Amino acid sequence: VAQHFLASYHIECTDEVKQSVVNTMGTIQDIVAEKCVEYFERYRRRTFVTPKSYLSFIGGYKTIYKEKFDSLGSLSERMRTGLAKLMEAEVSVNQLSTELVMKEKDLAVASKKADEVLLEVTMKAHAAEKVKMQVQTVKDKAQAIVDDIAVDKAAAEEKLEAARPALEEAKAALQ
Repeated sequence: VAQHFLASYHIECTDEVKQSVVNTMGTIQDIVAEKCVEYFERYRRRTFVTPKSYLSFIGGYKTIYKEKFDSLGSLSERMRTGLAKLMEAEVSVNQLSTELVMKEKDLAVASKKADEVLLEVTMKAHAAEKVKMQVQTVKDKAQAIVDDIAVDKAAAEEKLEAARPALEEAKAALQ
């Protein structure tokens, strides 16, 4: 009976394993029948194993098998999807690693150039500071000369003011 009902039912296994399942179903049915007799002998109450209960047992097996098979299929699909994502991630990581190596090389070149520019700017700043100090020295000397000239000018103007009345008298006398 189990052979008839399970022959057309798809079970993911070899033919030998499928035949073992059919044989196991028959063996279980025989064991249940024996236990019914033992139950009668022990408790004096009759229980029966009918063809309908056997077909119900086979139907239950099919239902449970289908549920477990679908569950495993779902888990398998999720695992495949996860593995695909991991493979994509690996490719992306490898690609990013390659890009990172290139960027690090570019960064090293740019850093070296920046150091060279900084050194050049520092040297020019020192040179500019020296020139500034020389200009400041010249400016200080020129300011000292201007200050001396201003003092001499003030003295000359004072002498001119003191001599102005005499100059005015001399102009008036020529007249």
